Amino acid sequence: MAGKSNGKIVMATVKGDVHDIGKNIVGVVLQCNGYEIDDLGVMVSCDKILARAKEISADAIGLSGLITPSLDEMVFVASEMQRLGMNLPLLIGGATTSRTHTAVKIAPVYAGPTIYVTDASRAVPVVQKLLGHERDKLVADTRAEYDAARESYFAGQDRRPRLPIAKARERGAKLEFKPVKPSFLGVRDFKNFPLEELVAYIDWTPFFASWELVGRYPAILEDEIVGEAARNLYRDARTMLDQLVAEKWVTASGVIGFWPANAVGDDIVLWQDQTRSAELARFHTLRQQMDKGEGKPNYALCDFVATKGEDYVGAFAVTAGIGEEDVAIRFKHANDDYSAILAQALCDRLAEAFAEAMHAKVRRELWGYAADETLSTDDLIAEQYKGIRPAPGYPAQPDHTEKQTIFDLLEVPARAGINLTESMAMTPPSSVSGLYFAHPQAEYFGVGRIDRDQVADYANRKGWDLATAERWLSPILSYDPLLKAAG
Repeated sequence: MAGKSNGKIVMATVKGDVHDIGKNIVGVVLQCNGYEIDDLGVMVSCDKILARAKEISADAIGLSGLITPSLDEMVFVASEMQRLGMNLPLLIGGATTSRTHTAVKIAPVYAGPTIYVTDASRAVPVVQKLLGHERDKLVADTRAEYDAARESYFAGQDRRPRLPIAKARERGAKLEFKPVKPSFLGVRDFKNFPLEELVAYIDWTPFFASWELVGRYPAILEDEIVGEAARNLYRDARTMLDQLVAEKWVTASGVIGFWPANAVGDDIVLWQDQTRSAELARFHTLRQQMDKGEGKPNYALCDFVATKGEDYVGAFAVTAGIGEEDVAIRFKHANDDYSAILAQALCDRLAEAFAEAMHAKVRRELWGYAADETLSTDDLIAEQYKGIRPAPGYPAQPDHTEKQTIFDLLEVPARAGINLTESMAMTPPSSVSGLYFAHPQAEYFGVGRIDRDQVADYANRKGWDLATAERWLSPILSYDPLLKAAG
């Protein structure tokens, strides 16, 4: 006979987002502590979440997301809960979420309890208090904490000196160019890539982090605190990985391309052919605006491409997740949530390994600008290679919508089986895409906060209105659009 439930919680990855490893771990932990978890899965609409919570008389709702557009969707769900007069506790979690965002953007639109949960280890005590006799104290303490966080956030707005975008461009990196022509121009498929070739490229450190075991591999295996748990997890992972590869549980496929290219302002223009007379596509880049002082470049990705003459840019999209969902479903139907999560985490690592392996192949053979490279796996993880492979949605180009240009150029859905959601998340989730830059001085960087002058300029270049640009770039704005509008 089943024991008495401690409470019912509806959990979901919000609309447009496909990542759920962290959510699944939280769900298992809560289930182990006597809570009923109704997991609605990924890409779940607001209407479905709230209807299900009402249908089962849920005691709380948990929202998860990984990509930055999910933050806006969480705000929308909270505002809908307010509009409908709900008072259920709202739990917020996921890699892109934060205490500050919850305090500044989500909590103000919902009068009910709104709690940011940092990780699975915090989920149980938070839920126990929310659904127990300590609820009032937790809610009051959290509101006071969020009030202070909001005050700190707004007090700190726009304090760091930034340059006008024209001045930042003047301080862009001034590089010399000796381009190497790729071995081919256009697009090439890599269907059914051998999984066994990816294993050596796996970076295990993020794998342990996804299970909230913090430490660098392999040192983590001997850690005094988490070493035993890490060794047990690693043993299980290697056993499953061997079986996954041998039995081909999933398929890895990828596609890459190279094109003649030049920087035009802060854009990168790809040309249809070597005559460089007809534009094929255009990538839009963002520039650092913080005042770093004279002699220190304010980078944009376009700085790594020549403004005239010969140069090239590449792009890629790879996945190790074709069949991943079927594997997870098979384990879940066998009531083996642990193995389902483990398989997802391994597919995620294999996708990143595929990106690493393909980049090595590009540098050494397909583009060939580092043909004599002899780096170890540790060297690759430490990014000691020449050139970079930045991804849209990450610090060097925070705009997720630039993925669409990559997908159009490479015909990614047809060639590699990867699709984009309306929020620009890739599905299968275990997928990676980005650009290739070959310049030996190209480096990874973070754009950081940007001012309204660059946002307006970027909107004009993209053919957007200002509000659309502010929505997609909201995580890096140096200002609050609502306050600017009111002011």
